[in-house]
Amino acid sequence: MDAGLPRSARVRIGKDFDRVFADGLRNADPLMSLHWLRSESPARLGLAVSRKVDPRAVGRNRIKRLLRSEFRHCRLLLPGGDYVLVARPSARNANAEALRTAFSSLLRRAGALPPAGPTGTMPAACPPGAPPPSP
Repeated sequence: MDAGLPRSARVRIGKDFDRVFADGLRNADPLMSLHWLRSESPARLGLAVSRKVDPRAVGRNRIKRLLRSEFRHCRLLLPGGDYVLVARPSARNANAEALRTAFSSLLRRAGALPPAGPTGTMPAACPPGAPPPSP
């Protein structure tokens, strides 16, 4: 069984990339930028990792492999549209966890994923004037 992305889940044509860059919402991070154009079609991923990011194909492919894997895990949770990630030169030296975190952060800031829940062990505080929750 192939765990890769099907052709229908990839942005592959130049005019589709151009449309996303021209009309899409943009969010940036030091490691990459996300361009997102909403549509009714299922979520599709496009990647742009140039030789300026890493002159070696091995390095560029590592970045793309990690981002594809992360997209595959959250694809069904994402609203429809085209998501294009453009890697920046600082992504060359970033480890896998940093790339995953940057990708998730960009999706949350764009509004494609819900915000991360609280990570503490205490329940959230009641807003002022609200009755305390019943046990």
